[in-house]
Amino acid sequence: MKKLITLAIFLITGMAAFAQQALWGGQNIVSPEINADNTVTFRLNAPQAMKIELAGDFIPTQKRETPMGLVDMPGSVELTKNDKGVWEYTTPEPLSPELYSYTFVVDGVKVTDPGNVYMIRDVASVTSVFIIGGEHADLYKVNKVPHGTVARRWYESPGLKLTRRITIYTPPGYETGKEEYPVLYLLHGAGGDEEAWIALGRSSQILDNLIAQGKAKPMIVVMTNGNAGQEAAPGEAAEGFIRPSFMGATRMDGEFEANFPDIMKFVETNYRTIKQKSARAICGLSMGGFHSLHISKQYPDMFDYVGLFSAAVMPREGVTSEIYLNTDEKLKAQFDKKPKLYWIAIGKTDFLYKANQDYIKSLDEKGYKYVYYETGDGHIWRNWRIYLSEFVPMLFK
Repeated sequence: MKKLITLAIFLITGMAAFAQQALWGGQNIVSPEINADNTVTFRLNAPQAMKIELAGDFIPTQKRETPMGLVDMPGSVELTKNDKGVWEYTTPEPLSPELYSYTFVVDGVKVTDPGNVYMIRDVASVTSVFIIGGEHADLYKVNKVPHGTVARRWYESPGLKLTRRITIYTPPGYETGKEEYPVLYLLHGAGGDEEAWIALGRSSQILDNLIAQGKAKPMIVVMTNGNAGQEAAPGEAAEGFIRPSFMGATRMDGEFEANFPDIMKFVETNYRTIKQKSARAICGLSMGGFHSLHISKQYPDMFDYVGLFSAAVMPREGVTSEIYLNTDEKLKAQFDKKPKLYWIAIGKTDFLYKANQDYIKSLDEKGYKYVYYETGDGHIWRNWRIYLSEFVPMLFK
């Protein structure tokens, strides 16, 4: 009996030590460390590694070929190993306010930072993230302001023959009040889903902070899944833990646009909304901008506010949907009804820049009124968070 008790104590002690190691981590490495001057130091304990690189969106970009064409991609720099086997790199210049993402590349293998528990998935890539506060980046932080509620809801889409998931933000005070609210439909890009704007776009933080500052009217924000063949984000549907893909069928073929009224019906049935054109807005990035363009012209009586963020404009070659037919006639019907705001934003180095300039030229030729907003950088979330922060204060005036 005494031996059994001794063995039990040994096992319990060993398990506790293992649990503590898992709880507190196996190494005491601070990474990333944001220094007083806003330079940032990255560290990785890997004494056996031969070469470690840091890839991040704060490092000068390199042009690479992708399915979208030649795109500016994050560059990389090498870390230096000290005599303790810890690799380190400090940015040569302070980083400006922004939400940044990065990964390590250890002997050719991409890994997240084990010293940083904060990560975001973008399509099939997972990166570590951190925020340098100040200026517009303060909108991306959780500040001491009243907070809205973020819910994942399931709705029926008879047209798509699916039960599908959407993410819905309701403003502070919604649950305890009786007020009706305007609605912004916020759409993601190719490879994204109903989680993209919440995770990568910091949409709930942006809305909380703008509303608290009195710069935006309280509103409901509906973040959809624009992949018409999906029930929900990868890992959140009956398909299980499938690998996310960038582009596939039923993404820009007209099905999502044609069945968008199913989403609106659910929202206006289940939430206290103002059910009129002047209280509805739609916007999106890249593929979501494409969807916003074509949904708003397909249903010209639905939206008084339209935002195209780095939008794709024309359908893919070979796609023959009724949604994309008679574009000139549909745009005329839309602009004849005088939308209150038609907002187009694009980065100077975006691979869709020329397509947007061509579209703007066609609007100018027809005398259609719009607002144009141009930034630096390319087809990246850094721009899209700024666009949302600029677009939201202009709504429902």
